[in-house]
Amino acid sequence: MSTDRLKIALPKGSLQEATYRLFERAGWKISATSRSYFPRIDDRELEAVLIRAQEIARYVQDGVMDCGLTGRDWVAENDADVIEVAALIYSKQEARPVRWVVAVPNDSLLTSIKDLQGKRIATELVNTTKKFLADHGVKAHVEFSWGATEAKCPELVDAIVDVTETGSSLRANNLRIITDVIESVTVLVANKTAWDDPWKRRKIEQLALLLQGALRAEGKVGLKMNVAADHVKRVLSLLPAMKGPTISRLTDETWVAVETVIDEKTVREILPQLKAAGAQDIIEYPLNKVIP
Repeated sequence: MSTDRLKIALPKGSLQEATYRLFERAGWKISATSRSYFPRIDDRELEAVLIRAQEIARYVQDGVMDCGLTGRDWVAENDADVIEVAALIYSKQEARPVRWVVAVPNDSLLTSIKDLQGKRIATELVNTTKKFLADHGVKAHVEFSWGATEAKCPELVDAIVDVTETGSSLRANNLRIITDVIESVTVLVANKTAWDDPWKRRKIEQLALLLQGALRAEGKVGLKMNVAADHVKRVLSLLPAMKGPTISRLTDETWVAVETVIDEKTVREILPQLKAAGAQDIIEYPLNKVIP
């Protein structure tokens, strides 16, 4: 028999606030004080703990936590034996994967992976970096960085392997990228014992479904409008849709209601066109979740 509580690890640090916002869009409200490591979720079946993303995969693997949100990079770095339930493409800035890259000073003579032979490299991602270099036949001294990795080059090390979303922090520190090492996204992972427990598996799958639904809805809106029957083809030709717009007959059979989901960024372009094509009573509304 399982307990009626699922222990979930949430990432503390740069992803914390973005994770809270994602859970809220998915239907769970999280509240916590700035110093608390035990946030409250308005779901009695969930027990959350804030843990550094670098450590979550290990705690999930060892059964300390049933599941958790961490980076695919940290799962690989820890060689963690966990179930990847779902990929959740979000980050602290934009909804896209992050990259671990090799970077060197702008005036460095190093230009390729082979140039790292015998050099000193600082990174938090030690095991993955060593494997990456070995795969390219390069031997270098790779040391663990406790933070502020960008500041260590070139005084302390010849190169760094660091994570970036836009590259702006590297440029601000007069560093340039030689090559990518790996790409990573946030993943929901579970330990095998929890995954084999029917109640816990259902709860984890519920989390995955709603979190992914919230991410699919990001940047999209719903549109409703009334269209005279003889203008429908013109209006439909303007409407992008996930599958196809929904068309419903109105009481007045000479009119129909059209409903669709589109990217929010296209709304400002498409609304005047829809109006000109004969659409009336146009309503735009936000979306919390999109479940295919």
